[in-house]
Order: sequence, then structure tokens, then C-alpha cells
Amino acid sequence: MAAGKSVPESGSFRMMEPLKHASKKSRRDRSRGKSSGRSSSDEAMEQQIWKDLPEDLFEPVIARLPIATFFRFRTVCQRLNSLLSSQSFSQHCAQVRQANPWFYTVTHEHTNSAAMYDPSMKKWYHPTTSALPAELIVLPVASAGGLVCFLDVYGQTLYVCNPLIQSLNELPSCSVRVGSRAAVGMTVDENSTGAVYKILLVGCDGEYEIYDSITKSWSYPGNMPADIKLPLSLNFRSQAISIDSTLYFMHSDPEGIVSYNMATGVWVQYIIPAPLHLSDHTLAECDGRILLVGLLTKNAATCICIWELQKMTFLWKEVDRMPNVWCLDFYGKHVRMNCLGNKGLLLLSLRSRQMNRLVTYNIATKEWVKVPGCVVPRGRKRQLIAHGTAFYPCLTATA
Repeated sequence: MAAGKSVPESGSFRMMEPLKHASKKSRRDRSRGKSSGRSSSDEAMEQQIWKDLPEDLFEPVIARLPIATFFRFRTVCQRLNSLLSSQSFSQHCAQVRQANPWFYTVTHEHTNSAAMYDPSMKKWYHPTTSALPAELIVLPVASAGGLVCFLDVYGQTLYVCNPLIQSLNELPSCSVRVGSRAAVGMTVDENSTGAVYKILLVGCDGEYEIYDSITKSWSYPGNMPADIKLPLSLNFRSQAISIDSTLYFMHSDPEGIVSYNMATGVWVQYIIPAPLHLSDHTLAECDGRILLVGLLTKNAATCICIWELQKMTFLWKEVDRMPNVWCLDFYGKHVRMNCLGNKGLLLLSLRSRQMNRLVTYNIATKEWVKVPGCVVPRGRKRQLIAHGTAFYPCLTATA
């Protein structure tokens, strides 16, 4: 990397972190540094060793770096920067499965500026540039793989973007109107070397359209079959989940789920009563399991609960809930919840007049973790997260 040419920062995508205020080192830390006797040159990678790294190992090693580390490197090395357009590097990245998704969020205060949370590093990152039109208010409504689908709230235009490399595609206009009673779902072909994806747009009256990234056009198969009870009370804030090639949407009145298989074109509706005293609920998935997360409120007590859909009875069964000591903070408060990611790891935004809190929940390990507040760069004020979605960071997925 030392031999590579520098890349101008103005022409590359960078991510900023909130400023860390300096703190004094303790006497023990200072003495430990002196007693170690190691210089900074000793701690750096020995150039004599790493210059002999076999060429065929270069891309596989870089593909396994943490995403944030790669972006720091590419601003100073032209060779690393050019990897984003390399077919072989794309194949190496496809072999590396990210353990946890990232979360793309927008705040109430800065709707047009994003904040991305990396749960593995427990850090917030703020893109310094955006491919999305700055004059529009766009919200993330769906995601698949490393791509995020955005909706222009007023213009009703859909965009697909890789928020890491700023690859953007403005979709052509469609006939189904996107609104508060419509829903958007997205799937990606995992077996394809390129970014092959489809987007399903569903209206409450049973009309739907499908966008195919290969044909770059919408198709209008028609309306839902007659056995689907209409109208569907859909809400795009309750994001769809994808299992294999099937998308699942939650609807109310009656309560239940409607699914669409993108491969076979078959619609199925499940009438499933929701748990009592439930609010702000949304679907989630983990390893092929369909789950429900929501606020359970009775009298003055409020708690976040997790239910799993039983395959035999098609009923919700509670499988976990937030620790009681955390729920005590909600007692007597009018708490609202927004689920900002529903792919194995959930990011939950909890807010009231007296509280603004973010927590993650790992469905597989049943672990609850408090998330550090989102603070804009060069600032101290914590931001109130408005919308978000989970996506698996990918350096080579193009819209």
C-alpha cells in the first residue's frame, strides 16, 4: 500500500465518526507505555515482511477487512480504491458473509442525512456525501443484500442504492401509488455474481407491480386472487421480511400475514390473531423463522415482547421479552417503538417525552444490548432516529 498513489478525498466516499473528546491517561497507563520499551515503528507492520505477501492473497485478505477499515485505507491508496470495480474482488467479497447487518437510519432533525450503525464495532458512521437527491425527503423502506430501497415521500419515486459505495438507480415510475397504506418488499438473487434484485410494490386494494433489475422495468401481473380478503391495511413502516424467494407482509383488519412467492407468483393469506394489548408491532425473521416484535402494554406497565409463529397451529407464541429491570424505565410512560431492522438482529427505537433510547436484540442468542446514542459529527446532541432498515454491507453490490 505504501507504493500506491494517494486518492483525493473530494472524489471518494468517506464516513465520519463523532468526535471523541481527549481524556487524560492514568499514571499506570503512562508508566506501562514507558516500561514496554517498544517504539511506534516496532508496532507498525514491518514493510520488509508485508511487501512479500503473495499476490493471489492480496484480494482475499482485503475482502475480509472490517468495512470501516477498508474505507480508511482506500482514501490513501489508489490500488485499494480500484478494487471496487474488480470482478475477482467482487467474487471474494461474495464469499465473506457478514455476521451482523448494519443499520441505515435517518433522523428527525436531518431527514436528508444518514447515519449508519455497525453493531459489531458499536459505532455510528456518517457519510460525508450521498448519491440521493439532496432536495428530496427520501426514506428507507426495504433492503436486500447490500442494497437499500428508498421512497421519495412527495414525488412517489423509488430509488435503489448501495449506501457504502453510493451506487444509485432511480426506478421508472409505476402505476401503483405508494402511500401510508402500501408496502414495499425486496429480494436479491444470492447465486448471481452481480446485483440481481426484484422489488414488489403492493397496494391496499390488491394491485401490485414487480420491478426486475435485469429488464429494468415494472411488470403488472394483475390483482391478487379472489380468496385474498381485501382491502389490505398495509403500512410501509412495518417492513416486509424475505425468506428464500418469498416476501411476507403484515396486515390488519383482519390481523394476519399475506405472502408472495417471487419465483412462482403465488399469493397466500394467513389470518392470525395478534396478541392482546399489542402496539407498534412488526414482523422479523431469523434462519427461516417468522417472528413478531411489539410493545405489550397493560395498565401502566409496558414491555417489549418477541413472539414466534408456530408452523403447526399458525398462532403466535411468546419466546422472549425484554429484561424486567429495563422495562421498569417504561412504567407510567407513553412509550412508542419503531423497529429499524428485522433481519436476525433488531434495532429498536424507544421514545417518549422523557426518553430516547436505542437497543438491539439478537434473535438467535436472545441478547439485549443498549446502543450508544447517535451524535452528529462535531456535535454533542443525541439525534432522534426516525426511520431505518437493516442491510448487509457489501462493497461490490451495484444498484
